[in-house]
Amino acid sequence: MPSAVPRPPGRAPGRAAAAVRGSLRSAATALRAWPAARWLAAAGGALLTAAVVGFPTAVIPSPLFGREVPVQWWNYPALVATAVLGGIVIATYVRTPYTGAEARFDGGNGERREGRDGDDDGDDRGTSRLGAVGGVLSFFAVGCPVCNKVVLVLLGTSGAMTVWAPVQPVIAVASVLFMGVAAVRRLSGEVACPVRPTVAAGTASTAAPAGARGSTEPAEPAVGVSAPGN
Repeated sequence: MPSAVPRPPGRAPGRAAAAVRGSLRSAATALRAWPAARWLAAAGGALLTAAVVGFPTAVIPSPLFGREVPVQWWNYPALVATAVLGGIVIATYVRTPYTGAEARFDGGNGERREGRDGDDDGDDRGTSRLGAVGGVLSFFAVGCPVCNKVVLVLLGTSGAMTVWAPVQPVIAVASVLFMGVAAVRRLSGEVACPVRPTVAAGTASTAAPAGARGSTEPAEPAVGVSAPGN
C-alpha cells in the first residue's frame, strides 16, 4: 500500500482559511442577534463616520470645504464602506441586554463574562487601534491629493499628483481591510470568547489525579485496601 506523501513541517494548509471562515460565521451570528438598539447605534455611527471623513475631504459637498482635484469615482464606495464598517465597530461598544446568540454560548444565564464588549484587555485595545488606523487611512485615501499639506511639503504639487494620487486607491483598500478586521473581531468576540491560557493551565493542574503521568508524588493506596502480599 503506497504511503502518503509527507507534508512539509510547520505548514497547516487550510487552517488559516478555516479560522477566517469561523470568524465570519461568528460575526454573522452576532449580527443576526443584534437588538434594535444596536442597529440604531450602527446607523448613527455610520452617519458620524461619513460626516467626519466625507465633509473635510469634500467627497460630500458642503460650503465649508472644497478641493482642487475633482472627486474620483472610487471615493464614493470607499467612503460608504468606511462608514458602514465604522458604524458596526462603534455599535459593538454599546452595551445592551444579553442576546440569544450570546446566551447559547454562556449557558443562557444572562450574565456577561469577562472579555465581552467593553473589556480593556490587550486584544480589545489592538482591535480598537485597527479601527482607528482604518479611519485615518480612509481620510487620507479619499482626500484631495494636493490639499494635503504634509504631502505637499514632502513631494510638492507635481509629486502629489504623480506619486501620491496613484497610491490613494491602495490606501483606501487597506483602510477597508483594517476596519473589516476590526469589525469581525469585535463581532466574533460577542459569541466566542477565547479561553485564557492561565486559567486553563490552572484548571488542568488542579484537576490532575494523584499518580497521573507527570506527577511528582506517588499515589497513596486507598483506605481499606491491603497491599499485595499481605
